[in-house]
Amino acid sequence: MSLDFDSAKIDNPYLNADHLAWRDQLRAFLEKEVIPYRDEWDEAGKIPDDIWLKFADMGILGIGYPEELGGISEGIDPWHSYVLNEEISRVALGGIVSSVLVHAIGLPPVVKFAEDHIREDVVPKVLSGTHRISLGLTEPDGGSDLANLTTTAVRVGDHYIVNGSKTFISGGMCADWVSTAVRTGGPGPKGVSMLLIPTKLPGVERTALDKKMGWWCSDTATLYFDDVRVPADHLIGQENMGFLVIMNNLNNERLAMCGHMAGYSLTHLFGRSHSVGSRSRDLW
Repeated sequence: MSLDFDSAKIDNPYLNADHLAWRDQLRAFLEKEVIPYRDEWDEAGKIPDDIWLKFADMGILGIGYPEELGGISEGIDPWHSYVLNEEISRVALGGIVSSVLVHAIGLPPVVKFAEDHIREDVVPKVLSGTHRISLGLTEPDGGSDLANLTTTAVRVGDHYIVNGSKTFISGGMCADWVSTAVRTGGPGPKGVSMLLIPTKLPGVERTALDKKMGWWCSDTATLYFDDVRVPADHLIGQENMGFLVIMNNLNNERLAMCGHMAGYSLTHLFGRSHSVGSRSRDLW
């Protein structure tokens, strides 16, 4: 008996007929809209803008988000997202997840903790594919050590004045907003807040990070904030409680990584080709 991407999997008793139908729809979509262009996009270092609109029309961007904000939530459970992450990893194009699906880490803080008028403005635009959002945590000096981040946000009247920088920000060059971890209080995690920073504001600058290993097509950036005046109502959650906002999304991120791990592993063993750097090579 020969094995392939599907038959090599251990049976998952939690997947029902709806999950399997979703898998079939995703696979047909990705084989038409993504797989033929993998190498072209890697060489260009960019994914075409219309892909976001196609992913939105397919329901990929909105899956699991509230219906009233433009999402698809009725009948949806975590296994629908797991199937999505497994199937998109089967594409063997590392940068597509960190670009087209980066809203999965940048948007949930807004959905759960932002003020209503911010949520109602931002979320539908992102889920429709017309606007983009990223997550700004990692810093040039401290990496992902959030407890010791140095980007500051000082409250002055109705604004926060933000200074500092973030790096290795997935989707950062094209993001319209960045859910950003900033220091509003003292040292350690109790002084961290989350602030939604519109990238069109004066004082926001961006530099692209090119040729990431295995992620050539990924939109990745270093962000600089120089006296950026962010409206105070863009605070996500409570001041100095941002660490809890960040932690709130980690379980979903870990489940997504499990789907990616399974998809990439099976693709490496049984897929038609595997992306290496900017090229693809046959495995057998």
